[in-house]
Amino acid sequence: MTSPMLILIAGPYRSGTGDDPELMARNLARLEEAAWPIFRSGHVPMIGEWVALPVLRGAGATDARDPLAEQVLYPTAQRLLRHCDAVLRLPGESTGADQDVAIARERGIPVYHGVEEIPHSAG
Repeated sequence: MTSPMLILIAGPYRSGTGDDPELMARNLARLEEAAWPIFRSGHVPMIGEWVALPVLRGAGATDARDPLAEQVLYPTAQRLLRHCDAVLRLPGESTGADQDVAIARERGIPVYHGVEEIPHSAG
């Protein structure tokens, strides 16, 4: 058992979609599928797009295909990682998720590759 952790779920969002909104929505849904098992284990799930997409809309962008996205998507995850206690890296090619893992490892933050690897929280 461990203390409750804030866990960043990292995996493909835009990668491999050709910026097709439907494919990006499917990728986001795959990321979100990991949220409930993480929560059920006593932790708080976090997905960078949950923060970045509203920030983009607030900046006037219509979606993640806007040129402004490059200034928001990756930096959001980088800022979130200052507060996260772990990363769950889901399968699939993703430059952003690979960057998240690299940052986590630099900071000594655990990186899990399956929800079954995440210890349950005592809280």
